Amino acid sequence: MKYSYTVSKENQKIMKKLMLLTSISILSFVASAAPQDTVKQDVKDAGHATKKAVKKSAKNVGEGTEKAGKATGKAISKGAEETKEGAEKTGSAIKKGTKKVVHGAASGTEKGAAKVEDKTKQ
Repeated sequence: MKYSYTVSKENQKIMKKLMLLTSISILSFVASAAPQDTVKQDVKDAGHATKKAVKKSAKNVGEGTEKAGKATGKAISKGAEETKEGAEKTGSAIKKGTKKVVHGAASGTEKGAAKVEDKTKQ
């Protein structure tokens, strides 16, 4: 059994108009459903994004500076401690050296005085 359908020209015109109307209504629905940003809104969004980026960068720079400051402070503190220790060692060495010089000079003076005394007794 074969079925055949015939559509009249008038019905074809109606179907074309119906398809066109359906297509237009679908397109208009899709276009109205999509959010439309105005130029003003785009500028606002760009401003907010820039502000956010600047804040984040400033925060990172601040944290880096703080870390560098702490590291520098530790280095300065360590350097000061080592300088103090070095100065104490130097002072101690100078004290010992001075004692040796003084004792050497004193013993040299005693020997010289003994020689002078010996010569004057003769």
